[in-house]
Amino acid sequence: MAFAYTTPSFRPQMRAEVSRFRTLQPLAFRRLTGVVADVWHVAGEQGGGGFYVSPDPRLVVFLDAEPPQLQVKTDQARLERPRALFIPAGVPLWSRLDRPATLSHIDFHLERGALGQRLSQLSTASHDTHLIAERSQLLTLARMAAAEVEAPSRTDLMLDGLLTALLGDVLGPKADAQGGDLPKGGLTASHRAALIEFLHLHLGQPITVAQMAQAVGLSESWFARAFKTSFDETPLRYVAQMRLQAARDLMTDPSMHLADIAYATGFADQAHLSRMFRARFGQPPSQWRRRMR
Repeated sequence: MAFAYTTPSFRPQMRAEVSRFRTLQPLAFRRLTGVVADVWHVAGEQGGGGFYVSPDPRLVVFLDAEPPQLQVKTDQARLERPRALFIPAGVPLWSRLDRPATLSHIDFHLERGALGQRLSQLSTASHDTHLIAERSQLLTLARMAAAEVEAPSRTDLMLDGLLTALLGDVLGPKADAQGGDLPKGGLTASHRAALIEFLHLHLGQPITVAQMAQAVGLSESWFARAFKTSFDETPLRYVAQMRLQAARDLMTDPSMHLADIAYATGFADQAHLSRMFRARFGQPPSQWRRRMR
């Protein structure tokens, strides 16, 4: 069977030949820019499995407390009981259950350009196949992301940040099948998750580096160095980019005035938002909104 999603900008398609599996709940999915995220809950019989191949990169993280009794393999790698998989575009994947089981997982189907943009700060990230064994922070991040897909309670910025953290953990320079961390001195995945949540909740207010450091439980000086190692930019520049992205998301609602959007995303006023938006995107907000409509 083939799965396809109709979105204005990205339409991932995956060929999947599956046997001895049945879904337990309706599929939940959510769209981001260049991404479709979906959450599956399934039951499988012993020997159940499938063959999958997609023209787009794909990240899969299993959501159960223990990794499933599942064998997965590509033409170059193999792993039993995976926690996460990153499968590049066009790479076939086979799976097989060792025993009857129920399992849940979140899938991110990624447009290639969107993947490159999210990994731009990881200069040594590998885009090869990654089959990841147990790693606790992956489960924490993936469950937070799945909750946002199944019962959205926050803007796309939250889910996008969780996706970036997951990609950094899976594809970072020290990621391997035995697990590992981000570069020495960088923020851990749990630090990133706490930081993303803090920034989302306080984006409409002034935010200092000291407040960000406190939110993740680090000293200000250590946090600033670790942040630079992880993102290759300063915390305040990162926050400025988050504000612009959040403002652009809100601009898709034609009923919202620019002054209200500026206030909601932490800009001093509408003029400040317009100036920063034009510097970042090459056009004023009013022109961007007209083009979107």
